[in-house]
Formats: sequence, structure tokens, C-alpha cells
Amino acid sequence: MSDIIIALLIGTVAGIIDTTPMVIRKMYKYAILSVFVQWVVLGLIIPFVDWHIQPWLKGLIIGEIAPLPAMIMVFPRIKKMIVPMIIFHAILGIGIALAGARFIG
Repeated sequence: MSDIIIALLIGTVAGIIDTTPMVIRKMYKYAILSVFVQWVVLGLIIPFVDWHIQPWLKGLIIGEIAPLPAMIMVFPRIKKMIVPMIIFHAILGIGIALAGARFIG
């Protein structure tokens, strides 16, 4: 299987993990779609970035800086969502990086 397909699958899994609680809470469908697409895109980016650091650290850094525009947009309206966003992005960013290191050449 090609590395791009594997990366898409990794990002899709991360997107499903992050959007499941949103679907359960019946959040705005475009917010759910936006978060899902973000993880699919990060699944394509994180595994292919070569910073010569440990994969988990690369995933943590990219996983935290990529959603900054969304966090800035969410913060004034829903301040209590920032901490869960930071935690989910750290965990899923690390997960994508580790899966990419394991399954992508």
C-alpha cells in the first residue's frame, strides 16, 4: 500500500477519534467536518516532516501548532474547550507521528 494511502488512513482514524465526542454531543456539523478534515490533512503532513527529532516530539509540536488558528477562534466564545483541544491535539499528534514512523517507510 502506498505511503499516501497509509497516511490518509492514519489521519482518518485520528479524525474519527476526535470527532466521535462531537457527534455524540450533536455539535455543529461544519465544526465536526472541519475537525475531521484537519486530522486527515495532519495525517498527510506529520509523517512526512523530517525534523531529525523523535517522532513523538514532532507529532506533539505539529499537533499543537496546527490548530492554533481554530483555538484563537474558539477561545472568545467557548473558553472551556481550549484545554480539551490542547489535550486531544497532543495525544492525536503524537499518535499520528508514531503510527507514521511505524507504517510509513
